[in-house]
Amino acid sequence: MTKSGISKKITGRATLLAATAGAALCVSAGAAAAQACVADPAAVIAAAPTAAMTQTPLPDALAQKLDAAVRDALGKAAAPGFIVGVRTPQGHWSGAWGVADPATGAPMEVGMHTRIGSITKTFTGTMLMQLVEAGKLSLDDRIETYVPGVPNGDKITLRHLANMTSGVSSYTRAEPFLEVFLEHPQVVYKPEQLLAFAIPDSPVFEPGEAFDYSNTNTVLLGMVIEQVTGMPIAEALKTMVFDKLGLKNTVWPGDSTEIPEPFPQGFTLQGNAATPENPSNATHWNPSWGWTAGEMISNLDDLLTYGRALGTGQGLLGEEAQEVRLRSFPEPMGYGIGMGCTGGWVGHTGELPGYNTTLFYNTAHDITVVVQGNSDIRSGDCADEDVLPDNPTDVSCSSPASRIFDAVSVALGHPFSMTPAE
Repeated sequence: MTKSGISKKITGRATLLAATAGAALCVSAGAAAAQACVADPAAVIAAAPTAAMTQTPLPDALAQKLDAAVRDALGKAAAPGFIVGVRTPQGHWSGAWGVADPATGAPMEVGMHTRIGSITKTFTGTMLMQLVEAGKLSLDDRIETYVPGVPNGDKITLRHLANMTSGVSSYTRAEPFLEVFLEHPQVVYKPEQLLAFAIPDSPVFEPGEAFDYSNTNTVLLGMVIEQVTGMPIAEALKTMVFDKLGLKNTVWPGDSTEIPEPFPQGFTLQGNAATPENPSNATHWNPSWGWTAGEMISNLDDLLTYGRALGTGQGLLGEEAQEVRLRSFPEPMGYGIGMGCTGGWVGHTGELPGYNTTLFYNTAHDITVVVQGNSDIRSGDCADEDVLPDNPTDVSCSSPASRIFDAVSVALGHPFSMTPAE
């Protein structure tokens, strides 16, 4: 795989929505009366959770339909194993398929911890909005107030950073970063070092003029959060999110390469050593390069709990702040404050070498869906991108968890559509 191919994997493909959000901005700019991606934010915020969400299994007929949808998609998704969970007002369902470790044949199991990649961005966006709500900062603050030396820093607002319209280049596209990362994935980075990789290539456009999915944006927001709260990110996350929601299995690893037990092995075609015939085991690659853009770890139950809180704001944000967030998306779809929206589904996908995760909440039907996979290798008609030898070519190119999520959303009767309604 070429370095440019890998840089695309690290940046744009870290989120399913990033591929469409730029187009969505263009669509919305010319649509005088576009329908909002979240039709009724007030109703979403007021939706009361039901006991059945965590205490009652979904009816057998629907459970069987969901299981069949996952099994049908497995052969087209390039990951050894998957964990999938659904919570609706009527009940819950979860399961695991495939293997956690191909070398031993150990099965994938519900409850295993995986790296969740860019879903981390939603946590960063949540803390940002909490600070806005508390009057500690404003979305209209300029980044130069907090971090000097950013090109156009006197014009780039925190809102521009949160919705990926800042024009600050992503450090994961920088050749000096890639040269080190591809050969030495155990290198530890500090946020200031990551920012330094991005500065020479910035700006790529004037603030607010376009969409560009840049990990640097969310790293900068993390630096702001540390400065304003006076806490390291690990402490801020625990105080502002984990403790509020009772998340016991969600982890900020910092510089550590360890993952809490139990966990599956993760496989990738990123890095100079990987080949389609022999993907690299990236389980213990150092995640520090992702920082507040992508280095967190979690499990299914925590992600399901967090996914609904992310969509409704309940337990995290007051009504006014959550409404601002749910109205932050370009219409009819696109990227808002630290998360995306399409077809009424809000959330994010996450990709770190070896792992791919999707977390989405359906704002119209109060449904949360999470998919975890132990590979970030794409499959399908992926042009000249490296794929596995048995890659299916009769389906569109997709990351593993995204393919499974798409199938599950169809089985639920609420397809995750990347095409804006006319």
